[in-house]
Amino acid sequence: MKIEIKELSPNTEEIESVKEFLLDHIKNTYGYGYTPEFHYDIKNLKKMYVKDEQSNFYIAKKPNKEIVGCIGIRGYDKNFEEFKGIYFKNTTASIWRLMVDSRYRRQGIATKLVNHVEKFSKSKNYENIYLHTQRNLPGALKFWQSQRYSITHNIHNEHTTVHMIKYLQ
Repeated sequence: MKIEIKELSPNTEEIESVKEFLLDHIKNTYGYGYTPEFHYDIKNLKKMYVKDEQSNFYIAKKPNKEIVGCIGIRGYDKNFEEFKGIYFKNTTASIWRLMVDSRYRRQGIATKLVNHVEKFSKSKNYENIYLHTQRNLPGALKFWQSQRYSITHNIHNEHTTVHMIKYLQ
């Protein structure tokens, strides 16, 4: 199957389609809907990923234009106590919203999306890329490790959060 990876455009219709894809995926994966504390960037895709030159958002589409995956990249902007003084917005990129429709997994789509954000990050002179995932997401940790991301901090909370980093060369 041919999948096109493209940057999210400022087109309102496309942005709304991506929001719908993301929120449906979150509901199906985690069992809950929009939560402002965790999903504020979804409601502000244009501002956070399209208009900001140090950020980007990629979508994977079938030839019929159906969205089957996505990923966001922006400067590190989290407030985690354990990373104060280690990661900075101008040197560390942060991956957000890597999601692939369950019907299209294990076809290399996630890897292609990650390759796009890594290339973008290098072009913006980021030194490393941070992300966090959840240990209880089937295949997530193994996937990120296959992409050469290393665990930096493993939190044993209700979300089973795992923080990871990849140093760019």
